[in-house]
Amino acid sequence: MIVLKTGRELEIMREACRISAGALQIAGKAVEPGVSTAEINNLAEQYILSQGGIPSFKNYQGYPATACISINNEVIHGIPNAKRILKAGDIVSIDLGAKYGGYHGDNAATFACGDISDEAKRLIETTKESLYEGIKKAVSGGRVGDIGNAVQSYVEARGYSVVRKFVGHGVGSELHESPEIPNYGTAGRGVRLMPGMTIAIEPMINAGGSDVKILPDGWTVLTSDGSLSAHFEHTVAITSSGPKILTLI
Repeated sequence: MIVLKTGRELEIMREACRISAGALQIAGKAVEPGVSTAEINNLAEQYILSQGGIPSFKNYQGYPATACISINNEVIHGIPNAKRILKAGDIVSIDLGAKYGGYHGDNAATFACGDISDEAKRLIETTKESLYEGIKKAVSGGRVGDIGNAVQSYVEARGYSVVRKFVGHGVGSELHESPEIPNYGTAGRGVRLMPGMTIAIEPMINAGGSDVKILPDGWTVLTSDGSLSAHFEHTVAITSSGPKILTLI
């Protein structure tokens, strides 16, 4: 069931999204050679709690941390670890959420650790731009397929592939709500977008093929061919005057 939010609910979500975006910004600034992924996770958690929020991901379906921190060929859901030390040249995807007043904000971004390759820079930039191409299509009266088609078209035209096993989603009083928001699809197809819908659009883009695999930890998702992967995400509200990004700072 798709839940349409009232104006009051959207205001609460804005605060949840502000906290989520602030935590992501702090986590991203901490990405430096020699820093552990556990340290980054702890900074994000401390910020969320200091703002009166609750980490959305922690203990969600058994996930043990506040942030998912995925490195290089890891697509999503990398588990922070004190022994996982970042090194120059890594690209680091951080995905996290905050709950406030009963509602969630959800966002992600990929950060450079020190100097990175031109290949990695292009992948990160393309993935980020594909998110905004998708957001442009998050308009009242449009279709979910419009969003996915915009992401897919932008990415594939530049030689990259879209992860299909994992998709974006509605977000609100639950971290994951209907509808699913794939990063691929056919324009003009799928669920109709309506004012009051709040969705997480999150392209997961691989430099190589689209296939992925899951590690024995049950969480960490890797590219099957070992290629680099990047991930960006915003929580977006559908309104009568166009898409509103709630997780912007």
